[in-house]
Amino acid sequence: MDVGETSDGELVALCRAGDERAWAMLVERYSRYVYAIAVQGFRLPEPDAEDIFQDAFARAFERLDALRDDDAFRPWLAQMTRRLCIDSCRRRRDEGEEPEVEVEDPSGELDRLDEALAVREGLTRLSGDCREILDRFFAQDESYRTIGEALQLPAGTIASRISRCLGHLRAELEGRKAVVLES
Repeated sequence: MDVGETSDGELVALCRAGDERAWAMLVERYSRYVYAIAVQGFRLPEPDAEDIFQDAFARAFERLDALRDDDAFRPWLAQMTRRLCIDSCRRRRDEGEEPEVEVEDPSGELDRLDEALAVREGLTRLSGDCREILDRFFAQDESYRTIGEALQLPAGTIASRISRCLGHLRAELEGRKAVVLES
């Protein structure tokens, strides 16, 4: 089973049927996301973020049967994580701890995390060639020439492939937004 090709809904259904590998795949898919919500969204210190991470996945596993729409796992997990982060912030405040960084409204950072995750998910649905070219250009900051040399293609071909692959990625992301709006 390929993590990138299996939907959240399919993995949740497999988890409910007792498939431990499916649960491991969900944790792998969303581990950085949950941790980023705690660290980047709420600016929690690392030990608190690690506690949130453990609690979020433990609660998700225990309450998986309460999830009404299997395909809504990501927003459900994100909401659970946000609530745990808010509880942690309140607890720290009640104990007299001053936050290292004051965060008035983490929603902007959380929106950026959601967007980054959506792009990452969209990339997994592209062909291997598109993933490689987009990764080399955007993540590794390689030039057209460097990519062309590595793939034995002219730089102009790389430019047109990047454009075409971005079009495919845009279509994936627009398809995702349409599905989210329908649910």
